[in-house]
Amino acid sequence: MMDSAKSFLRGVMDVALVIIPLSVVLGIIFGPAVPFIGTAVVDNISALVSDLGGNGLVGIIVLGILYWLARR
Repeated sequence: MMDSAKSFLRGVMDVALVIIPLSVVLGIIFGPAVPFIGTAVVDNISALVSDLGGNGLVGIIVLGILYWLARR
């Protein structure tokens, strides 16, 4: 059961790691309100980076953890 849950979550992460860059490219091409995605992806990523940068060391640690999770 745990293996199937891990497999499912790994599949979701694989799909997310394809959709997020695609959303960024579409946001650059079509502007902030991407008609295919429905949200301002570039603005959200910019806000996330700004928040992480404003938190200093904690933001760097969180960014490192997110990177490690994405690379697994």
